[in-house]
Amino acid sequence: MKRKSLILNGVSLTGLCLGVCLTAAAQEAGTAEATTTAAAAEDDAILRAETIVVLGEITYRNRTSETAPVLEYDQDYFQRFEPLTAGDAMKRVPSVTFLSDVIESDGARMRGLDPGYTQILINGEKVPGAGVDRSFFLDRIPAELIDRVEIVRSSSARRSGDAVAGALNIVLRNGYELDGGYFRFGGLRFDDGETKESVGGVWGGAFAGGRLLVGANLQGRYNPKVKRSLRFGDSPENNPNYAIDDFGNREDQTDTRDGQDYSLNTDYTVELGEDLTFNVSAFGVRTDRVEDERSFEFNDPAAVSGPVRTTPPGNLLTDNANVAKINQLNYSLRASVVRDTNDRKTKLKAGFAGFEDKRLETEDEIDFDRTAPRYTGDLTQNRIEDSEAFGELSHEFGLTDAVDLELGIFYLSKTRDTDAREVRNRFNLATSVRTAWNTSVNNPDDLRRVWASALPVPGGLSSIDETRTDVFAVFSGEAGRAGWETGLRYESTETTIRDQTVPAGSPGTLENAFGLWLPSAHVKFDMTKDDRIVLSAAQTVRRPNFNFVSPVTLLGELGDNDLRGNPNLKPETAWGLDAGYERRLGLRGVAGVNIFYRDVTDLIEVQSTGVTGSAGAGTLVLQPLNAGDGAVYGIELDLSTPLGFAGLPDTGLFANFSWLDSEVNDLFGSRRFNDQSEYVYNFGIIHDFSDLGAAFGATYRKQGDALGRIVGEEIETSYGADLEVFAEKRFGKRFTLRAVGSNLLNASKDELFNKFDTITDQSARSFAEYELETESAGPVVQVMARVAF
Repeated sequence: MKRKSLILNGVSLTGLCLGVCLTAAAQEAGTAEATTTAAAAEDDAILRAETIVVLGEITYRNRTSETAPVLEYDQDYFQRFEPLTAGDAMKRVPSVTFLSDVIESDGARMRGLDPGYTQILINGEKVPGAGVDRSFFLDRIPAELIDRVEIVRSSSARRSGDAVAGALNIVLRNGYELDGGYFRFGGLRFDDGETKESVGGVWGGAFAGGRLLVGANLQGRYNPKVKRSLRFGDSPENNPNYAIDDFGNREDQTDTRDGQDYSLNTDYTVELGEDLTFNVSAFGVRTDRVEDERSFEFNDPAAVSGPVRTTPPGNLLTDNANVAKINQLNYSLRASVVRDTNDRKTKLKAGFAGFEDKRLETEDEIDFDRTAPRYTGDLTQNRIEDSEAFGELSHEFGLTDAVDLELGIFYLSKTRDTDAREVRNRFNLATSVRTAWNTSVNNPDDLRRVWASALPVPGGLSSIDETRTDVFAVFSGEAGRAGWETGLRYESTETTIRDQTVPAGSPGTLENAFGLWLPSAHVKFDMTKDDRIVLSAAQTVRRPNFNFVSPVTLLGELGDNDLRGNPNLKPETAWGLDAGYERRLGLRGVAGVNIFYRDVTDLIEVQSTGVTGSAGAGTLVLQPLNAGDGAVYGIELDLSTPLGFAGLPDTGLFANFSWLDSEVNDLFGSRRFNDQSEYVYNFGIIHDFSDLGAAFGATYRKQGDALGRIVGEEIETSYGADLEVFAEKRFGKRFTLRAVGSNLLNASKDELFNKFDTITDQSARSFAEYELETESAGPVVQVMARVAF
């Protein structure tokens, strides 16, 4: 009932906003002078730095001129809430959800689908990431580097087809972004008293006959969380009194993530002639991070940390310390040459992008739930190096006065190397350790011995090489009030997988190849100067996860179950339809509604092989298979408008709501796509006190529950609401002071785990374990100053 109420509240709020604004916006449009143009000249695009530092007016969603359905948000749309990362900024746009830890936004789930279904682009180009599903974590890009964000709802033949859910294009600042510079500095304070710095600066201007922009940023990152898990032998499905009859254990955990991000962005553009332009750009982000977890398991739901009982089993069952030191580097270098004459345009671009991830993790645990306490220590070393080199040549020319044709060829060479090693120490302790142990003073790593050499784990030494050659053709044109585009892209992929840990006699090198035809079509029709309809159809693809195609069995990869790779997996493909209506509200407002549908074939699902796993009875060897089809569908509403029609010209209203649904059949019946939220909505308001040089605003966000189900485990995840507010004061034309409060409702992430020993048990709802876990974090206060020079 609560879930239904939340959905109805979100729909009602957004619908009310849309209805009021649609009926009243005509008043504003009739009294205002419509003298603005849709596109600004190149010289007008060069902004003074003080324009960015001291915002002259509230910024709303842009209405783009593209034929394909694209929503565009300038950096100023987000800036007043001072997002730290691109992921934080995405929390305010339609249909993007996250399954991250609280107060973190990493893997974007467009339309609620797994991050592997969403294509992340930087300056229109693909970038590699650490995720085995080929996803790129948005928290790796500082928000300060962003010029604008584009939500591409339907694919075009001009882009790679890896965008079943859609694409998020992060456009970084360029040489025409501003003339002058600004400096920002401040800090964040967390609810445990910790403070972190935030410092950055950007400069842009004429340089060596062209335009140069340089930006740098230092961002302290910190996330203190607490978790509590309650585990039972049965669930309320079978026993309403489970909490008393079937209590198993309780786990308390502190989880602190502490680090820094260093980033640099450069862009240089120069005119080499009347019709020839050269551009080179680069960005790099380095992350140093420590994740420190300490957890205690108790056999009593009310026990507290402290000295251990002398008689086994005591209240304290285990004491665990887990520390991970992480170093990551994202980088990209891109160059392009464009020759643009009156009737034809040729573009040559090439680039290189890479990702390096090094992780050193230690886990020390003492098990007191035995006659002699036992120490277990694990050390794991993981290194991932992922790099991509690409080149593209395209030529556009006019076939007739009304029809253009663009032809292109794209080449990509990708290499991903993985090196994962581990070593374990295990030994019994003297029984006296139990009586002397105090969790407030002692740490399990106090008992650590010297580590032996770490050895590769199964699948730990591997490389994957992919070579892609794509060709595409796009026809486009206009006919009266309509603009249209139709295209075809052919993607040819060759993959070589090498693994040095396969058993003797097994092939260490496997090859696979496939080709895909991906057509697309878009129509944009302007019914009036304010009303627009956009229709799109496109076929897209999702390639298998890296760990799914590795020719080895990964022990304990999925919970306690093993994962056996399947190098013969085919990619998933999807036919997609989008139908949208958009209305201009006055001069700056816009409202839209969009309906989408995706028909997915060759869906990759993890299924049981029937073989017992390496951890013994109750575990399984699982394997991904092309197991069937699925469908994804939903409705998206968005609104962004000033309230001048209501006598509030200095007040802006923002709202969006997405209802998300899907259907797929597995061994246990029908369900949604794994971990797709049922809905997501957010709304906000900004008011500018022009005479006082001040402003304030607030946003509220809520996403629905998500269910994930595989063989042996089911997880239901729900999030609390998120409230953010800001207040700012402007001093002259060059200085702004802003305070932001986020996570003001102490949002929590609640997970419910159903665990089963066998497929038969899961079908019969005979539980091996039922677990309730809650993770929470407190408010964060940020104070930031910006000064132009």
